[in-house]
Amino acid sequence: MKKIKKRDLISFACVFCSSLIMAATTKTFVRPAHLLSGGFMGIALLVDMIADLFGKSIPTAFTLVALNVPVALICAKKISKRFVFFSLLQVFLTSFLLQIIPNYPLFDEQVLNVVFGGYIWGMSIVLALKAGASSGGTDFIALYFANKNGREIWMQVFAFNAMILCVFGVIFGFDKAGYSILFQFISTKTISTFHTRYKRVMLHIYTLKKDEVVDTYLEKFHHGITALDGYGGYSHHPVSYLTAIVSSYEVGDVLEALKETDPKIIVSVTKVENFIGRFYNKPLD
Repeated sequence: MKKIKKRDLISFACVFCSSLIMAATTKTFVRPAHLLSGGFMGIALLVDMIADLFGKSIPTAFTLVALNVPVALICAKKISKRFVFFSLLQVFLTSFLLQIIPNYPLFDEQVLNVVFGGYIWGMSIVLALKAGASSGGTDFIALYFANKNGREIWMQVFAFNAMILCVFGVIFGFDKAGYSILFQFISTKTISTFHTRYKRVMLHIYTLKKDEVVDTYLEKFHHGITALDGYGGYSHHPVSYLTAIVSSYEVGDVLEALKETDPKIIVSVTKVENFIGRFYNKPLD
């Protein structure tokens, strides 16, 4: 119970910081540069702007709820209720903080607003993801498919956002749309770079304690491991070579566990570009 409460407190703190950073970025970079955000927020703003051309008004909050609720319900069933709760908390906190944080532009130069704003916006989403949450909207969809297929689809989400922004450009001008697309690209690349849950690496392990290392690995992790016996070219002593593929976010825990089992173990970590086969992805909880 204490462990769960501690984890929830950490998640809440990360979600709050994520919301604060996102709201501050909006007031400091996004709005001063007249950028249109992507995702469901961008769709909601675009729908209201199009309705305004015909003398109508469709509240942004209404469209946001209409888009988010069905996706949130699906994610609650397919991924995790805890994940959905903290994601919606992030959305509501961001909306609240936007009402109290004043506009405070730092740059007059549009490009600086786009570059710094895109990077900081992306980091705010990464912080939410690290807490086992998201910023709602299209993040729900991205994480639903990533959790289902074991592959991230952030660039597909970017392509969707770019299409929405192209519609915005056709109606309201391509200058702002172009800067908004660049903003989305930088934030998406930031997320893809720092959110490593669905990236995989290969461990090349050399040890004199094969059985102990294999037992420790299989006890604590849900991935397979292959063992080959050989000998050291320098020492001519028997040595075992083990290989395993794990998620990059697990590497630290794996290395710590193996180091405790064999203090003299040697491990090399290499990036896996393509992977075919079954792979266990720990569910979001």
